[in-house]
Amino acid sequence: MPKRSFFLSLLLIGCLISSGFASSQDIQGSESKPDGRWMLWHRQPANDWNQALPIGNGRLGAMVFGSVSQERIQLNDDSLWDGYPRDRINPKALEALPRVRQLLFEGKNNEATKLAGETMMGIPPTILSYQSLGDLILETDPTGEIVDYRRSLDLDTGIAEVVYQNDFVNYTREIFSSHPHNAIVVHWTADEPGAISARITLKRLNPNDGKVALQDAQHVSEGENRLVLRGQINRPHHETGENVGMKFEAHCLARVLGGELNNHDGVLEISKADEVVLLLVSSTDYRGDDPEASCRNQIEAIQNISYSTLREVHIADHRNLFRRVDLDLGAGENENLPTDVRLEKVKQGDHDPQLIATYFQFGRYLLMGSSRPGAMPANLQGLWNHHMNAPWNADYHTNINLQMNYWPAEAANLSECHLPLFDYMESLVESGKRTAREHYGCRGFVVHHLSDVWGFTTPADGVWGIWPMGAAWTCRHFYEHYLYTGDVKFLEERAYPIMREAALFLLDFLVWSPEGWLVTNPSHSPENSFQKADGTRSMFTYGATMDLEIIHDLFTDCIEASEILDVDEEFRKGLQTTLRMIAPLQINSEDGRLQEWIEDYDEPEPGHRHMSHFYGLHPGHMITLRRTPLLAKAVRKSLEYRLSHGGGHTGWSRAWIVNFWARLEEGEKAFENIQALLAKSTLPNLFDNHPPFQIDGNFGACAGIAEMLIQSHDNEISILPALPGVWPDGFISGLRARGGYTVSIEWKKTRIQQIVLESSQNAACKLRIRPGEKIEGILNRGKTVPFQQASDPQVIQFNVRKGQKYILKTRS
Repeated sequence: MPKRSFFLSLLLIGCLISSGFASSQDIQGSESKPDGRWMLWHRQPANDWNQALPIGNGRLGAMVFGSVSQERIQLNDDSLWDGYPRDRINPKALEALPRVRQLLFEGKNNEATKLAGETMMGIPPTILSYQSLGDLILETDPTGEIVDYRRSLDLDTGIAEVVYQNDFVNYTREIFSSHPHNAIVVHWTADEPGAISARITLKRLNPNDGKVALQDAQHVSEGENRLVLRGQINRPHHETGENVGMKFEAHCLARVLGGELNNHDGVLEISKADEVVLLLVSSTDYRGDDPEASCRNQIEAIQNISYSTLREVHIADHRNLFRRVDLDLGAGENENLPTDVRLEKVKQGDHDPQLIATYFQFGRYLLMGSSRPGAMPANLQGLWNHHMNAPWNADYHTNINLQMNYWPAEAANLSECHLPLFDYMESLVESGKRTAREHYGCRGFVVHHLSDVWGFTTPADGVWGIWPMGAAWTCRHFYEHYLYTGDVKFLEERAYPIMREAALFLLDFLVWSPEGWLVTNPSHSPENSFQKADGTRSMFTYGATMDLEIIHDLFTDCIEASEILDVDEEFRKGLQTTLRMIAPLQINSEDGRLQEWIEDYDEPEPGHRHMSHFYGLHPGHMITLRRTPLLAKAVRKSLEYRLSHGGGHTGWSRAWIVNFWARLEEGEKAFENIQALLAKSTLPNLFDNHPPFQIDGNFGACAGIAEMLIQSHDNEISILPALPGVWPDGFISGLRARGGYTVSIEWKKTRIQQIVLESSQNAACKLRIRPGEKIEGILNRGKTVPFQQASDPQVIQFNVRKGQKYILKTRS
């Protein structure tokens, strides 16, 4: 991501947005923890957006603040973006490319940078922002002190709850975003009849002050019980001046038991009700819908469904995903404390294993909430954004951030949550083909370092945006989905075709370097710069290490896929030949570190947040401990060097470090960085803090914890490869491994007690256990299963059958 200083003002604004919504009442927090294992909870309302609690169904999201007198439920629709489709091709790019390449090969980096900046950027080289939909406001007039206050989010049910007592009446509000019914549901009850009186509004507010309504939307009453928010983003067409901004709409329907309901001037007034149910839906014209008709149809479909049914169906759908995985890392002293208090204690040095387990499950919860089939993929903020001009536009950054969002999708048993990413990448292919052809003269398709919902594939922001590796990197997710599921139809119809297009581009893009190797040119290591011997500084070069690692991954995956499908023999041979001619990775001869660039440049920022040259270790598979020990050793030295100079200072960067140490099988180091992530880069609601909030760190850390417990990237399943000593006893159930396996593990005193494998296909299973342990026996349906001991004493192999379960016992 770009340097955070550019957006410090936005961060300050974000802290002020909700000031108008804080309760002025004296509040006494509850001493009792809510029931449930997987709870986030607090004893006070959220004072700013970074303390609010997220709910989402993939398409419709909200942040629940929990105020008593003026509750704010900030809303998001996944498709509400500023901008419109437009031609971004730079007609000068293709003509300038040979000269740019020549200048880089001649070492004239600054000249190449200047020329590329003038001729190769998209027109214009910027995109516009994902936006907040608006706010649902619930105003009341409590008298006296508020006691027994608690707000919580149950990850197991996907329900946020606010409970409190006022004037001896106990109030409860439940809020959830239902995927089956495509709506946000609010249920408000009291234990005394006629106790609920409120004013409810639906507004699109200026995020700079949180009070003044924006002029791009109307807030109106309709009928006796409906509020409507209707608008169009003000975005003039760059040629005609006509407003072509996205149209949007939200409807809120109130159902009241007892009391009175009046609706006028955009305000629902409820007086002395026993119970209130609010149903909120939204729509935009992004997918070709009429937003008004869509909202009416959605409300009509659910308006007569009882709250108990809405709740029951929502929980069943939510738990179908959430309960696939369970995790126990041991108990701690702080389990009964509020989440923000526990987090503060971690910052003071406490170890809270159950909080780490909750953080892992929170990552899964966020992916479920921001990426469901048919929805847009999770962006830089997942689904949740209160800005109209978000930091980095809450866009799709493809030089790590979008990919990191999906690292846990397969291993954490949320495979269908991966599908929006595939839909999105396929939507970029035609635009990417045109960019490949007209900017580079290449076949195939290309995506640079960021995109939006309008098919943006040209370089953006600055010369660091001339990084044509986004498609190639993201295509590895298609192949990963196949490796985890064994879905040959998916491989044939979706994965291999898009992988092939990305590989075609790179086959044409590679050029011969002065050293006699095929390299990428132009190239850079994402967002980092180097210093040459003459003292000049540049980002622009050729053959950056990450490029070579991404190409290795993509080409080897394409080769393997073409063999499985028995297609494209000549294409496969071309990839194999090209791989042999690509520049090798470089290890510094003096200190043994893996070089970030093809030349051994000085590093002006040795603690840079991006650690791109470690891609081959993670998420890639080019570098492994046992297959490429020298490269793994070089990565380790480079990682230590980066950390010794302050690396990992952003949330997502620290999360990536957890994954590096896990792949190096150093559990203590991985754990140290989980602790650092919680202590330094986690907000009170457990959102990741770049700063400001970015969701990728949540997903990266979730994936890193899974990597500590099970790995399967090197043609074997490795059990507890990076278990730290502070987790001596525990279990994990439901993690997935490549090859179509579901795995559960129980351990005590850091020793494996039992492994349970279930396979989705017939295969020969290769399994690695911890040093000093041995497999004592394998049972399938009560019968002993034979296995073979490999030359490595920690590895066994045995045959598995589709749909059957295997129980492995170990001994020390």
